[in-house]
Amino acid sequence: MRLTARPSRFSLTQRLAFFFTLVAAAVVLGLGVLFLLESDRHFAELDHITLRDKQHLIEDILRASNSADDARWRLGEALSYHEGLQALVRDAHGTPIYHSAGFDTDPGGHAPGPDARAAGFGDWTQGQVHYRTLHFAVTPGYAQAPLEVLIATDTGPHTRFLRILARNLALYVAAAIVLCGLLAWLAAHQGLAPLREMKSRAAAVTSHQLGERMPVQAVPVEMADLAQELNRMLDRLQDAFRRLTDFSSDLAHELRTPISNLLTQTQVALAAPRDAATYRDILASNTEELERLARMVSDMLFLAKTERGVDLPRKERFSAREDALALLEFYEAVAEDKGVRLRVEGDGELEGDRLMFRRAVSNLLSNALRYTPTAGEITIRISGGDHATTVTVENTGPDIDPELLPRLFDRFYRAEGAREHGDADGSGLGLAITRAIAQAHGGTVAATSANGITSVCLVFPRLARAPQPVAATRGPG
Repeated sequence: MRLTARPSRFSLTQRLAFFFTLVAAAVVLGLGVLFLLESDRHFAELDHITLRDKQHLIEDILRASNSADDARWRLGEALSYHEGLQALVRDAHGTPIYHSAGFDTDPGGHAPGPDARAAGFGDWTQGQVHYRTLHFAVTPGYAQAPLEVLIATDTGPHTRFLRILARNLALYVAAAIVLCGLLAWLAAHQGLAPLREMKSRAAAVTSHQLGERMPVQAVPVEMADLAQELNRMLDRLQDAFRRLTDFSSDLAHELRTPISNLLTQTQVALAAPRDAATYRDILASNTEELERLARMVSDMLFLAKTERGVDLPRKERFSAREDALALLEFYEAVAEDKGVRLRVEGDGELEGDRLMFRRAVSNLLSNALRYTPTAGEITIRISGGDHATTVTVENTGPDIDPELLPRLFDRFYRAEGAREHGDADGSGLGLAITRAIAQAHGGTVAATSANGITSVCLVFPRLARAPQPVAATRGPG
């Protein structure tokens, strides 16, 4: 079995320090090489200036000489004190008139070659010594034929200086790279301190401490967006955890009563022999409690499915007025018993799941009938705008405390007045299901209560294509 080792992972601090060091090394090395090249070019210019000066001196001496011996003596006096300077003067036949002590004119090949004697500046190496040369011709004062002159300056001092400079620069570059590496690591380590702070804040977030947030103001601008997004994520998690906790608590509370009733009635029935009629009554009562539990479980499953954001099971185009009128027919008998008048106003088209829409409006009608007093009125208002279709269920009755309105659509929530109401036998999931249905259609739901009228407004997004008018099958109920 062959094992493959995974490559080691470098931290962000190490990577930044490495790249900073690499950039610093490239910059320092580039500057060092540039300095050496410019120094060498500067020394070459100095040598050329020196050679030009000596050219003018030699030309003046030769033009003022009266004979070859006079020229030799004058050149010896003028050039013998210039260290590193060599000169060679020949006549038209190649016979040396003057040469410095360092120039070997032996025919064996030690004299400067043709390349060194080419007109203008050149280079020549004799043994281990490198020269910069200048070749020119001048006509002496004692003859008509021009003399060939070659002067050279030793580059040894410059070469030694450049060698020492290169060594010192190498030491400096090595020390600078090490120093830059340390400083780069320190800068990266300090620069990433906000990330470590964010890590410690994130590590402090637990199920018992969800209020910890990232320090948005204390981090650099580049990390502020990340910190804000993390804070928004933590807000969503905190809200979801709070809702889950509340849901679990409410669920336990709601399930406790029917289960306790079932258990008590069953224990009482088993405590002593009963007649058949008593057993039937107990079983009927248990059946009611079990049906309530079944409805609650079904509603919870429906909420769980819709809140996952799944697609609508069935999509169709339908008239909101037609479905509202159909619902009024269903509730008409209950409304007549309570003396409540039902009616529908307006029309509009929707595209979505017809059964889910009916369930949402049915929940609102059932809730409205429960709290509408005798001789009250329930109105379903439908309006189709350019961007959305609105379905509003209004009922007359006592106003709801404005502080309670935002919680009406929470799971298992029922106001204290509702708990005291004799008919308030619902599970507290109806309005939560209504909100889930609206959100599944991409819409919203909101409630208002003032001046004796309570309204719940469902807003569904407008159709992508223009809807065709649909005639109502019956008038307001």
